[in-house]
Amino acid sequence: MKTFTELLKRYFQNLNILKDIIITNVQMDSKKVSENSLFIAINNGNKYIEEAINRGASLVISDNPGQFFDHEKVVKVENSIETLQEIAKLYREALGLKVVAITGSEGKTTTKDLVYGVLSKKYKTKKTLGNYNNQIGLPYTILQLEDDDEVAVLELGMSALGEIDRLSEIAAPNFGIITNVGDSHLEYLINRDNVFLAKTEILKYVEKNNVLVFGDDPYLKDLDTLKIGFDKNSDYLVKDFVETYKGAEFKVNDREYFIPLNGKYNSLNATFAIAMGQILGMSYEEIKNSLIDISITGMRFQKIEKEEILYINDAYNASPVSMEAALNTFLSLPIDRKKIVVLGDALELGEEEIKYHMQIIKKAIECDFSEIFVYGERMKKASDLIKSSKVKHFESKVSIREKIKNLGSVAVLLKGSRGMKLEEIICD
Repeated sequence: MKTFTELLKRYFQNLNILKDIIITNVQMDSKKVSENSLFIAINNGNKYIEEAINRGASLVISDNPGQFFDHEKVVKVENSIETLQEIAKLYREALGLKVVAITGSEGKTTTKDLVYGVLSKKYKTKKTLGNYNNQIGLPYTILQLEDDDEVAVLELGMSALGEIDRLSEIAAPNFGIITNVGDSHLEYLINRDNVFLAKTEILKYVEKNNVLVFGDDPYLKDLDTLKIGFDKNSDYLVKDFVETYKGAEFKVNDREYFIPLNGKYNSLNATFAIAMGQILGMSYEEIKNSLIDISITGMRFQKIEKEEILYINDAYNASPVSMEAALNTFLSLPIDRKKIVVLGDALELGEEEIKYHMQIIKKAIECDFSEIFVYGERMKKASDLIKSSKVKHFESKVSIREKIKNLGSVAVLLKGSRGMKLEEIICD
């Protein structure tokens, strides 16, 4: 991290310790600190300054160093998070790489994985790890980049207006992707109009011909950007979609592709990756072959076989849009078994959350699955209002697991918000 070390010396101009300092990595977890680490103490991290120093940290940045106020390795700042953001912003500016920034209500992480999977076949590429996509996670991700990286694929998350604006300012993206405008975070943003305003804050940081959006989305269709979608006027037209057990076949601008992922929505996510590959000069064969063996973050329509039971683990997160899409995909999946759905609460939906949960349950009833199991207080309230004999509410995940064990050869879809942890239903 030669570039980063030089940047630090300029940022903290009057610190003598920085004259001969060497920084090889940046950490926020004191347990991961090693020799030549920069430890940035965020919130409770201030309690672990001593541990970081003992583990070999070359420098500690803290806004509440306590007894270590005068320690030669500790730099006192007004706000550790703001310092983290400013250092990351300067570091990104100093790196000679291209940044692809991805936002949207659903599909951000899968799109990120797909874009990374394609671009990394040709370029030295890094991506956002896990859910490090917020005001702390994104700048921390940027500080993991190396001098010779060529592309960074960064996920931009938010829960309020202004957050995408700040993340875009830090990331300085060369390319932007907006997957859709949905119902996520309505608890804070109230309605989709505000979600649209929040997601499109990225637009002022990226030239319009370097922005890709889902053009079929009613909120995004009139933006002056490049569009992917099923509409015939799309710049990247998706058609001839075929669902198979192993994944999805489809065409983009009359060229054939396959991804080892199910769901029509995943053909759209893959098309963002296809478009980015083309924009950055990759050939059709390079893009096509990279998609065949793509690696996706877990719990996204992940197939897990346990004796007679096939679990479809789609329990990483949920919104009304993504839950309906998952139900449609599960229904169309060519499996010769009874299909069972387990639906957990979708969180952060605001005042009308029960209405949304009723819509989800009604969609599952409409699909006519063999069994519909629901879990969580919101699902219980919604199912009590619907009063359908097809829907069974369970008080615990253990009871759902035991019920499934007695159903014989079945396929089970697990779908709910991250806080519901429905993957715990899967038998060991």
